[in-house]
Amino acid sequence: MTRFDELFRVLGEGAVEFIVIGGVAAAANGSARSTQDLDILYNRQDENLRAMVRALAPHHPYLRGAPPGLPFRFDFETLRAGLNFTLTTDLGAIDLLGEVAGGGRYEDVLPHSTEMQLFGRACRVADVEALIRMKKAAGRPKDLEVLAELELIRDRQRKSR
Repeated sequence: MTRFDELFRVLGEGAVEFIVIGGVAAAANGSARSTQDLDILYNRQDENLRAMVRALAPHHPYLRGAPPGLPFRFDFETLRAGLNFTLTTDLGAIDLLGEVAGGGRYEDVLPHSTEMQLFGRACRVADVEALIRMKKAAGRPKDLEVLAELELIRDRQRKSR
């Protein structure tokens, strides 16, 4: 089980720059669906990669679904050489996304995010429009299932303005 409060704490205390996307962002924007992991779009600047390593390394990140014993080092060089990482940690599941279909990179989504309080921490969360674009681009059945709900939330937000 993912300990969202602890993941947000270590990322916040580590001064990691990220935007919450995926199921947690959908829930923060009003979706009734639940999720088992934390999806974040992270800033790929070197300083932020180092902050990510300092924050998460003590919690033993490992490739989710990989066979035990597969060599994997969670360090600056690995993050810099890679892009997207689906990990399990002592705190639960977290997906580190350097780029996301329908959204792009951190700097592309940043203008389409807002600051919210999640699990007692201020963080950036993708807005409903950005989530809709990402879900459409992903096109997986689970993404398409939540699409109608996100569009309804978007329409309600427009009417309330």
